[in-house]
Amino acid sequence: MVYLRDRGPTEIGGFGISDLEEPLLITDVVLIPQQCTSVTVKFDDAGVADYFDAQVDLGRRPEEFARLWIHTHPGTSPEPSGTDETTFARVFGSSDWAVMFILARGGATYAQLRFRAGPGGQVRIPVEVDFGHEFAASDQATWNHEYQENVRMPLPELPFGTTDPLVESRFDRRLWDEFNEREMMELDDPFLLREEIR
Repeated sequence: MVYLRDRGPTEIGGFGISDLEEPLLITDVVLIPQQCTSVTVKFDDAGVADYFDAQVDLGRRPEEFARLWIHTHPGTSPEPSGTDETTFARVFGSSDWAVMFILARGGATYAQLRFRAGPGGQVRIPVEVDFGHEFAASDQATWNHEYQENVRMPLPELPFGTTDPLVESRFDRRLWDEFNEREMMELDDPFLLREEIR
């Protein structure tokens, strides 16, 4: 998750895969196709449906793949925003239990467990890396591929009628028009666009 957090300047999000016997033990993180900015993550609805279908096909239960919402903050604060809290309540509020986990730059974390048992409630829970369980080796090539396949960033809006020569010399209207015709960018790495425009 640290590698994915530091891969770009935006938030990113996904679902944690947990151990059936230890539901709060995250054994993997799966990214969903998403549109990201420095303050938002919007999952692609079809991507979420495909993810759920794939997990069910693997024989997993929702408790293993649909209860752990994981995302990053590109700043140093892991505290959930109002949007984070609203999204968590709206999307996971009907689940028996769910966790919102946030990893900020610098390593600070936040985790909140929400549950419906009894009167229901929510509590902040500690986060730790459990080195007592086996885990796969680091695979940055695979992680990078997953990032490139799923994380999309919109191009910045340019002011109408801009006269900034630096902006004008690097802005190609054809690329902008082509982008606007797509629902999601299909570039391998949105940062490469800056090089293509020069």
